[in-house]
Amino acid sequence: MIRVVIPFHLRTLARLAGPEVCVEAPQSVTLGGVLDAVEARYPVLRGTFRDSATLQRRPFIRYFACKEDLSHEPLDTPLPDAVVRGEEPLLVIGAMAGG
Repeated sequence: MIRVVIPFHLRTLARLAGPEVCVEAPQSVTLGGVLDAVEARYPVLRGTFRDSATLQRRPFIRYFACKEDLSHEPLDTPLPDAVVRGEEPLLVIGAMAGG
């Protein structure tokens, strides 16, 4: 199982009780594969992490795993082994901006 921590406002949208969701490890355990699995399980989240048409990361969304910023990595980037084993979560963070 892959653990994915989702920002509060998106948890509210998907009506999730806790801060993280678990999805079965997709055949391709990549950043894009896990995001696809989360969006398949929670269709209301489609288009919130990535643009629906281009699949590019939304500007104020960041992805982290094992203290590494994966936000600018290609979607076919394999996730770290600790995430694949369920020891560490994939973090989806809503970045803050403004002053």
